[in-house]
Amino acid sequence: MSDSPPTHARTMEDRFIAGFNSSRFALIEPVQLQIARLKHAREYDDRHQEPLVTVCVPTYNRGPLLIERAVASVLSQTYTNLELMIVGDHCSDNTAELLAEIRDPRLRFYNLPSRSRNYRQTVENHWFVGGATPANKAMELARGQWIARVDDDDTWSPDHIGKLLRFARQGQYEFVSGLYEEERFGERKVVDGVRALDPYYTRRPVAGVDDSPKIGGVSTWLYRSYLRFMRYNVNCWRKEWNRVWDVDLSLRIHGAGVRMGFLDEVVAYVLPRPGETSVGLEAYKLTESEKLEMYKFEK
Repeated sequence: MSDSPPTHARTMEDRFIAGFNSSRFALIEPVQLQIARLKHAREYDDRHQEPLVTVCVPTYNRGPLLIERAVASVLSQTYTNLELMIVGDHCSDNTAELLAEIRDPRLRFYNLPSRSRNYRQTVENHWFVGGATPANKAMELARGQWIARVDDDDTWSPDHIGKLLRFARQGQYEFVSGLYEEERFGERKVVDGVRALDPYYTRRPVAGVDDSPKIGGVSTWLYRSYLRFMRYNVNCWRKEWNRVWDVDLSLRIHGAGVRMGFLDEVVAYVLPRPGETSVGLEAYKLTESEKLEMYKFEK
């Protein structure tokens, strides 16, 4: 699910900031896109080169799981011209030490010097926006011509980057995503993308045929790096709907007019963390007290 009913009433401040940001993004980001295209689009004309792809991974105190899943999956890709940019949300566990033991020059780690937020500490808000700040920093530090995203507890197919990059270049897409496989309560299923104008996102019936692009899960994303001006919205939790940080961003990407494509192949895997039985917001709610303790921060 991309959302759930609010557990706290939205304040006037929430409504004002959410409305102001939505209007600001709708006005400014299409213009920024046109400027970015004018400056950078020609850099993508040569389809025979192997461009550098930056894989952005936000993380917080999941060192062993990060190494076992995301890091191992990225560094074993068949497409090798990549950098793995991991940003810790002021990690206080052994993440830095574990990463230092990996002798691969493609891996970079930056740990944020502090960890504070402006949102009310609920398990839903931790899910909706918790990783946005380190993810924004990872995009800022990215050196690649393309940016890929994977969560620290997700994994990829071995040909994930190569397959998505080839698809994007053949279709002249600026942003692509695909299918992923998830596991809930011991059962696995393939999760399809959702069209940008689907009622799932808009809460409005579609008039006529919906030919808007499908959008897949965040761990299937690959996009041109000049789109990095569209940062994750750290106030997305204030919205009434589409409050999840990656959902908010992907819908803004569509709204700005980015050329989007969807690959009907499984390229990522979303599995329960050790000791858990489900994924996503459902997993957070099933382990609410643990998550509230893990993600608490100083206001």
